[in-house]
Amino acid sequence: MQDQNSVTEPPVPTVAVDPLAQWGDTAPRGGRAVLNRLLKGDGKVPLFLGQTLIKSLRDQGYNTTTSALCEFVDNSFQWGADEVRVYIVQGKRDKTFRILVVDNGQGMPSAAQQVAMSFGGSMAYEARVGISRFGMGMKTAGLSISPTLDNYTWQEPRAYYNVTLDVNEIGKDRSNLLEVPTPQLNDDLPSDIVDIITRPTAWPKNPQESQTLLATSRDELHDRLGRSGTIVYLPDCDRLSFKKEQTLAEHAIKEMGRVYRWFIAQGKRLYVNNRLVEAFDPTYQMATARHTRVEGLTETRSRLIFSKPIDVPIADGSSKMTRVTVKLFALPYEAWIGLGRKTLKNDLQVYGDFTVSFMRNHREVDIAATVRAISINKHATNNWLRLEIDFNGEADEGFGIASNKQGVRLRDFAAEKIRDLIEEPLAALRKEIAEIKAKHVALKSSSTVSEAEQRATGAEGLQGKSLPVDAESDEQKADLEKNLRALAIGLKRDSETDDQAFERVKKSRFLTRTVHNDYHPFFDSEYKYERIILTINTAHPFYQRVWEPLQSLTRTTAAGGTPGEDEDAEANPDTVNTCTEVLVGLQLLFFSLARTQAQLAGHDKDEERKQLFKNFRKEWSSNLETQLRSELTASL
Repeated sequence: MQDQNSVTEPPVPTVAVDPLAQWGDTAPRGGRAVLNRLLKGDGKVPLFLGQTLIKSLRDQGYNTTTSALCEFVDNSFQWGADEVRVYIVQGKRDKTFRILVVDNGQGMPSAAQQVAMSFGGSMAYEARVGISRFGMGMKTAGLSISPTLDNYTWQEPRAYYNVTLDVNEIGKDRSNLLEVPTPQLNDDLPSDIVDIITRPTAWPKNPQESQTLLATSRDELHDRLGRSGTIVYLPDCDRLSFKKEQTLAEHAIKEMGRVYRWFIAQGKRLYVNNRLVEAFDPTYQMATARHTRVEGLTETRSRLIFSKPIDVPIADGSSKMTRVTVKLFALPYEAWIGLGRKTLKNDLQVYGDFTVSFMRNHREVDIAATVRAISINKHATNNWLRLEIDFNGEADEGFGIASNKQGVRLRDFAAEKIRDLIEEPLAALRKEIAEIKAKHVALKSSSTVSEAEQRATGAEGLQGKSLPVDAESDEQKADLEKNLRALAIGLKRDSETDDQAFERVKKSRFLTRTVHNDYHPFFDSEYKYERIILTINTAHPFYQRVWEPLQSLTRTTAAGGTPGEDEDAEANPDTVNTCTEVLVGLQLLFFSLARTQAQLAGHDKDEERKQLFKNFRKEWSSNLETQLRSELTASL
C-alpha cells in the first residue's frame, strides 16, 4: 500500500536525440552518413569505420617530423635499397612544404603495392628480423605530416604504379567498406616530383659545393631511377616540427646520421636535400664515423670495457629466451679533455644526451642521458661513458617497442637482467673517470690559464681601443720578459713550478690572484707589464656567498665528484654547465671593469683618475657588503 505522504515523481519524458549531434564540425561527412545508416540497422557494422579511423590516425603522435620520415627510410633499407634520398622543400611564394623520399630498392608489384597501402598490410608482418614489423609505419607517418600520401613503385624502367591515399576524399566516401584504390600505371612521373629531384634545394645554400643531385633532367632521372625503386610523396605537408626548410633538413641530417649509423657504415648512402648524411656514432667506436675527421684528435676510438650477451625472456613469464648484447664504453677522456669546450660540445658532441643507446636490428630506436629502469641516473661522469644495448625484434615486448618505433619502455623482467650485468663494471668505470678528472682539474688549476683569462685574452683583438704597450723595441721586449718572470714568481700557484708560472703569465694578458683581508674591497686591479692583474678578496661576503659556491660546484663537477663518493650521487650536467658559464661571466665582468680603468687611466699615469678608481672600488665594495650582510633585505 502506498504511503499517503509520499510524492510520486512524474515520468521522465523520452526525447529522441540525434546520436550524431555531438560530432564535430570537421568530422568526415561520409563517416556521418555511414554511421547514421548503420545505427538504423542498414547493413553490417565493419570492424573499422574507415572514414573516421584514417582521420584519427593523423594524430598517431610522432615526436618530430624526422621520426616520421624515418618510417620511410626504414622501409627502403628493409627492401634492399642502398641509396635513399629525402627531400624537404618549401615553396618560395606560398611557403607550402612538400616532402619526398626516393629509393633504389626492389620496388613492388602492383598487387603488393595495394596491400602495402592498407593499414596492417605488410610483406614482413611480425617477421621481427628486420626493421619493419607492423604494416603501419608508411601510412601513419605519411598522414601524420600530410593529408595526402602518394606512393610510386616500379620493377622495370618507366613503369610507375601509383596509389594515392587522400584523407579528405576518403572522408567523403559513403561506402560501408572502403577499399584501397587500384594502382594506376604511368610511363612518366608528375612534373612536381621531377622538379624536386632534378633541381637544387634552397638549403644547403651553395648547390655547387654541398649538393649532389640524383639527376639534372627528366630523361637522366628515368635512367638514374633504374630498374626498381619506390617514391613516397607528401605534396601538402601541414603538420611539421619546424617552420623552416633549413631547420627541418638540419634536424633530419643530425638525427638520421645517428639512427642509421650502422647502415651508413655498411655502405648505404642516405641523402637529405642532396647532402650526404655522415654516420654519427655516440659510442665513438666506428672507424668511419663523423667524429674521426675532427681536427686535433690523437685518439679517435673509445675503449670497450665489455661486450656481454644476456638471455632475456621474449615476454614476462615466458621460458623462451632471446639474446641481448650489452656494451659499455669509456670515452678517451685523457686524450680529449684538453681539446676545448667548443670542440667537445659542438664537433664531438660529448655533452649530448647520448649515454644509453638502444639498437633494434641495427637501427637506433632510442637514446637518452638517463634510464632509471637500469639505474643510469644523472651523474657527472655520464658524458664520458656510453652504454649500447643491441637486441632484435624478438625482444620487443621486453623493451616496450611500439608500432612507431619511438622510444623504449623497458619492462622490469628485461631491465633487471641489464641492471645486474652493468652494476659492478659501471661503478668501477665511474670511479676511474672521477679519479682521472680530479687529477686533470688539479693539474689544470696549477699550471694553466683559466677559462675567463683565456676568453678575455682572446677578445683583445676585437676591442675598439687597445691597452698601452710597454715593449716595442727588442731591448724593451727583453726587459718585459724579465719583469714577467719576476711577476710570475709572485703569482705562482701551489704545485706550480717557476717555469710553469712564467709560461702561464706569458701567454695571458689577464691574470687573477686572491687575497684574504677583511679591510680590502672585493676586487682590486692594476695594469702592469702589459697585463691586467685582478685581485679577488676571499674575505668579502660576495666571495663567500656567491663566488665560492659557484666555484665549488664547478670544481666538484669538473672532477666528476669527490673520489670515493657514493656512486649513486647525482650531479645535473646542465645545471653545472650553467653555473660554470655564470662564474666565467662574473670573472669577465670584473676583467672588463679592470681593463676599462686601465684604459681610462692611461697606463695608471693619471694619478687623479687612479685614486678615483681606487675610491670607487672601495665605496662600491662597502655598499655591496652592507647589502649582503643586512638582515632587512630578507624581510622586505
